[in-house]
Amino acid sequence: MTNETQHFHGEYKVIGGKLVVADVTTDGKTITEVKISGDFFLEPEEAYFDLAPALVGAGVNADNATLRGRLDEALAGYGSELAMHGFSTADIATVVRRALGSAANFTDFDWQVIRGEVLPTQLNVALDQVLLEEVAAGRRQPTLRFWEWEDTATVIGAFQSYVNELRPEGVEKHDVQVVRRISGGGAMFMEGGNCITYSMFVPPALVAGLDYEESYVFLDQWVLAALKTLGVEAFYKPINDISSTGGKIGGAAQKRMRDGTLLHHATMSYDIDADKMVEVLRIGEAKISDKGVASAKKRVDPLRSQTGEARKDIIDVMADTFASRYGATFGTYTPEELKRAQELVDEKFGTEKWTHRVP
Repeated sequence: MTNETQHFHGEYKVIGGKLVVADVTTDGKTITEVKISGDFFLEPEEAYFDLAPALVGAGVNADNATLRGRLDEALAGYGSELAMHGFSTADIATVVRRALGSAANFTDFDWQVIRGEVLPTQLNVALDQVLLEEVAAGRRQPTLRFWEWEDTATVIGAFQSYVNELRPEGVEKHDVQVVRRISGGGAMFMEGGNCITYSMFVPPALVAGLDYEESYVFLDQWVLAALKTLGVEAFYKPINDISSTGGKIGGAAQKRMRDGTLLHHATMSYDIDADKMVEVLRIGEAKISDKGVASAKKRVDPLRSQTGEARKDIIDVMADTFASRYGATFGTYTPEELKRAQELVDEKFGTEKWTHRVP
């Protein structure tokens, strides 16, 4: 750290709220000057002028909780008179952290959207690793890709126990391909056409200043917007579930490389055979209700029933929403990426050693 004056700018659109902007000056060690602005509402007006002084003197590495604590203390004297509409002290802390982390916005990058060809699930899982490494190395631009597959598979999280998650008799009966992915999270039962799955490959700067939970909500705002276009009022349930007034729709998972490059992917239920799923997965009673599976229900179909649209049409809306919001172009995988993915299937994702890495 030096004592040289440095200036930072950050913007943060509050989920379901307003835009908050921070202009921060530091001496390399502490915050020396702050300007908070935005299209939010704050009463009484005098409270606004207590925001910046509360942050001056904080360390440049102060975490969100520390910054939020300073703001809450500064505003405590207003008691019940204080009204913050469209933002909170936590959001101010977030935008300051994003400013200091030199955070970027979606539109700062040239995104590519891939409407994938039909591929085996093992190859789809391998492509997540390949494209993550390609974006980290700077050989590929940030990318959103939609999976397509025809086989019947169960994709389990990086740290799930094979025997705890799967019923061998169901796997054999339904000829299920079991594949372990590189991200954490839970198992996904995936027959061709029964889910919508996408993966995003994200530069570190896009999620700078966001904690783990915030990054999930931030990265999927385009998804919630697309679902709203389709008539579904969707929202995030911490940490990583996409839900609506009609129940859970899907869940997301992430994998971060050491340099901060991020894989963010989600699977949303379109039309799942619930009876077959419970024959394949060891789903306890606590998880059954969470997955929207009632004992007598034959299908789990939140996207189909809540939108009334064909799966392809939903993906069309999602892809177009992302492209129009962020200026993305449509592309495809390179021959080298597909070749490397197949090599990873042979070396890793298609092997017993990897699939049973947690017995």
